[in-house]
Amino acid sequence: MSRGPFVKFFIKFFAIILSLSVLGCSYKNENAQQTFINTEHLDRLYEEISVEGKKMGIIHIYSEYPDYKWIGDGDEGVACVDDAARAAIFYIKYSKQFNDSSANDKAQKLIEFVLHLQSENGFFYNFIFPNYTINKTHQNSKAEADWWSWRALWALTESYKFFKDENEELSVRIESAIKKTTSAIKLHFQSDRKKIDLNEFVRPSWLPYQYASDQAALIVISLCEYNTLFRDDSVINLINDFCEGILLMQEGDKANFPYYAFMSWENLWHAWGNSQSYSLLCAYEITDQKKYLNAALNEINHFYKFLLKNKFYNEFTIKKENGKIVLDTEKKFSQIAYGIRPMVYATLKAAELTGDEEYSLLAADIASWLLGNNPANVSMYSPKNGICYDGIISEKEINKNSGAESTIEALLTLQIIGNNSTALKKLNGIIKYEGKLQ
Repeated sequence: MSRGPFVKFFIKFFAIILSLSVLGCSYKNENAQQTFINTEHLDRLYEEISVEGKKMGIIHIYSEYPDYKWIGDGDEGVACVDDAARAAIFYIKYSKQFNDSSANDKAQKLIEFVLHLQSENGFFYNFIFPNYTINKTHQNSKAEADWWSWRALWALTESYKFFKDENEELSVRIESAIKKTTSAIKLHFQSDRKKIDLNEFVRPSWLPYQYASDQAALIVISLCEYNTLFRDDSVINLINDFCEGILLMQEGDKANFPYYAFMSWENLWHAWGNSQSYSLLCAYEITDQKKYLNAALNEINHFYKFLLKNKFYNEFTIKKENGKIVLDTEKKFSQIAYGIRPMVYATLKAAELTGDEEYSLLAADIASWLLGNNPANVSMYSPKNGICYDGIISEKEINKNSGAESTIEALLTLQIIGNNSTALKKLNGIIKYEGKLQ
């Protein structure tokens, strides 16, 4: 019998084994392979710096295709609290899951950076310049009640419980910073709880920028964690106030558009930072208010499924015609990873609180956007190198740059999916990512 077929089989078999070995080696942690997580690109965006004799870590904000070298912004700077805070949360959870000392070290140094940018007023500056001085004047970097201050607080509450037992000196400074920001929030949000008629819609006046339920959601998430950590019931009223405002931003019902969606601001919904349902579920755990649970589940059950069926949106606005809510304007693109992660967080929280595995399956369906189940049919995230493209511009065009936000949001999404066996199994079944990488 000819040995030709046997030799060909052996060569093919050896090639498969070799390719799998190479693929496996591209992962920093072999245990992370089954969860799609690869920190390679985020690790490249990370840099350790020294400011005033203290070592800290930063995440470079932009990197561009095809070489993915660091790119700064001439007006804002080279790194920011927005990204460092979210990266710290990822590294903390990664270190805990895989006992990874390098991730632990990065998390500590990123938290040092966040602490360094806290202002005396309790809020945070956002950007630093290439010489590491703080940008205190740009509109996206002032130490005020805005997104980066809420993200900083979120990261600090997550990091406190992690470092409390292993780094007492750091945890003491984290606790001080948390309480400083919480006090600033209490002082800042003291306006009357008045409702406003905005183009025939009832809106709250007491959220950030009056109607910003997206920002309010992130504050609620942080305050719930704060209350759990320090048993400070003085924030319960504040949590309830923010949640009541968020509830006023919910529109539609199961049969009528926008299907229980929470408007982000005024009469606008946008995908990025859409954490209202997740925040209400966190608040439900603290307050036992069933209306928070029900409102969140309504959005998840109806609006999230609407988005999934229609392959997602970037944003839309609503208006009333003859008393009925109708679509005013809409934008399908661009679509970004930051629009996916908050929904995955909410659906998996719903699974945790209700015990219903259907929410875990829904989370996997939503997360599959990252791995090809999107309008462009392109894998936005590569498990081979940890790069997440910055956005889907149209059904035929991808922004192949890979900045900090997209990278971190993708990793946070896949990280929490990896902690839910039902969701992870479903995601692995949906996507055969080896054939979809671009």
